[in-house]
Amino acid sequence: MGPASAPSRPASLFDRTGPGHTHWLRVAREAADDLATDAVAREQAGKAPVDEVSRLREAGLLTLLTPAESQAGGADWPTAYAVVREIAAADGAIGQLLGCHYFLSWSARFFAGPALAAQIEERSAAEQWCWGGGFARQEPPLMLARTSKGQVLNGRQSYTTGVLVADRLAVRAVREDTGEPLAVVVDPARRGVVIDGDADTFGQRLAAGGSVEFDDAPVGADDVLGSLSADEDLLSPRAALASPVGRLFSAQLLLGMAEGVLAEAREYSRTGHAPWHPAWPTGTPHDPQVQAAYGELTVLTHSVSALTDQALEAVRGGLERGEDLTYDECADISALVAMAETAAARAAQESTTRALDIIGARSTSARLGFDRFWRNARTHTLYEPVAHRLRDVGEYFLNGAHPPFVLPA
Repeated sequence: MGPASAPSRPASLFDRTGPGHTHWLRVAREAADDLATDAVAREQAGKAPVDEVSRLREAGLLTLLTPAESQAGGADWPTAYAVVREIAAADGAIGQLLGCHYFLSWSARFFAGPALAAQIEERSAAEQWCWGGGFARQEPPLMLARTSKGQVLNGRQSYTTGVLVADRLAVRAVREDTGEPLAVVVDPARRGVVIDGDADTFGQRLAAGGSVEFDDAPVGADDVLGSLSADEDLLSPRAALASPVGRLFSAQLLLGMAEGVLAEAREYSRTGHAPWHPAWPTGTPHDPQVQAAYGELTVLTHSVSALTDQALEAVRGGLERGEDLTYDECADISALVAMAETAAARAAQESTTRALDIIGARSTSARLGFDRFWRNARTHTLYEPVAHRLRDVGEYFLNGAHPPFVLPA
């Protein structure tokens, strides 16, 4: 197993012609600065992030990945990943919300035909939809049944992201007659769809998670994107790439959290909130122990950033390969992304924990809100446990087994 390469390819639908990476990164930083000003108060209030989504929409970030000819962002995937990382540094929950939106809003490109994908993408851009839900396997599954009046969706499932503010839901459903898993798009305003904001998590409280109940919710023919089967006879390598593309958002989110807590802790340390209490496990910015702690965490985050950039280049190469992508190439990309996600999870957990130790007893202040970084990172890693990623990497390294097709929660 070696690092996946990023082969060149002529211009394709993956090439974007919008304002460019620099422009969107500047927009993201402005949005992140705006979110940071009231991050603690918003997180403690725990309200559905309606206002936050409005801020993202006004900044043009919801339509970032939509082609420029649709009067939208026209950005590429590396830019989308960078934007999520920037937003996550200021507000991990909103970073998760935005990353999930990007992945789900683009999912038709993986699972549907070109005409249907373009139709959905065009309408999503025109109406500036915010997407929520997820394709992760859940039990019991949602059931898609055929009736005399057409297809209907039934069942109840919980989602970690977006459902409380979504204009469209993207969900996994199983055909009642064949058992085939399918990617389905649902308008939450339709009859038979009831959303319950019952997530009640101790972290990522602004990610708009909750439960959705479907009671004979109508599903049109164009609402079914395509198969989510993991069988390589049915799943093309290009569609299988949806797994590492989605998982790389998780890595960027976690890395953003790690960078965010370090930046905020550094600012607090530099301001010198005297008096410094000798009994607390902290010191001045000139304390060698404090400097060493910051040094270790800086090395950690920079190392993970380099690995994540390598995974990003591999994903970019896979997207550019398009229909020419092979299963072996996709497996190599998936393994590299799994490494990045695992490393980012460890960096986020260690940084958010040790930052509290560096600040000391002052970090317990609810007014400062340093605990939100730890709670957000820990909540995300509980929903996306890295033990599975490590096993996949190990089995691929030892036995050459392709990492499984697993979509993010």
